[in-house]
Amino acid sequence: MNLLEEQVAVITGAGSGIGRQTAKTFAENGAAVVVADVDVDGGRATVESIAGAGGEATFVEADVSDPEDAEAMIETAVDEYGGLDVLYNNAAIEGPVARLDEYENDAFEQIIEVNLKGVWYGMKYGIRAMLEDGGGSIVSASSIGGEVAVPQYSGYGAAKAAVSHLTKYAAIEYAEDGIRANAVAPGIVRTEMIERSIEEHPEMEEQFLNTEPMPGLADPEEIANAVLFLGSDLSSRVTGVTLPVEGGYLAQ
Repeated sequence: MNLLEEQVAVITGAGSGIGRQTAKTFAENGAAVVVADVDVDGGRATVESIAGAGGEATFVEADVSDPEDAEAMIETAVDEYGGLDVLYNNAAIEGPVARLDEYENDAFEQIIEVNLKGVWYGMKYGIRAMLEDGGGSIVSASSIGGEVAVPQYSGYGAAKAAVSHLTKYAAIEYAEDGIRANAVAPGIVRTEMIERSIEEHPEMEEQFLNTEPMPGLADPEEIANAVLFLGSDLSSRVTGVTLPVEGGYLAQ
């Protein structure tokens, strides 16, 4: 069953990790995908992978913290495929690992620019396209760090908490327009971001492995499947929620 047959999706940060896997999962389920990323090589590699599997995708270079880029990626979906049905605001940066008083001002501002304002821009221009198209589904990347305090990740967690709350505003304000808005809150996922953190702070590997009650780390495909659920009509009555995908961490 192709859950996104003849639908158009924009996925940010789709040049690697969860974004790339979600783009592939969406394409496998019938969607035409606009792959948006600042990483040109990574984004094009995602498109090539989708095309090689018989799917349809287009790459657009976009910095989500730049409103003009955010608007352009949405316009790409409309121009190339005729509209927008699903938007996955996935692009994010991890920022430094530091206690709050040691967190650099510039680093905090950058986290907010990408992880929060990038989602806000995506919603703003994505909603405009969905209003023209009769509705749609928005999924944004929150985190367990947006639900509970994870020491030394104050900037990241603050931005992600705001994403979850922003999602509620979008859900309420556009419910009558046929637009649903939800967020997904992954736990520890084996992506390039986590691998970088382990490389920079080797002592964190054991911490990551012992964080969630379920053993091991999540695979990007497990997060992509949750996004597929929220993006498709399987969740047609779900809006305004943040769905944890974190191996039971928040149940402790």
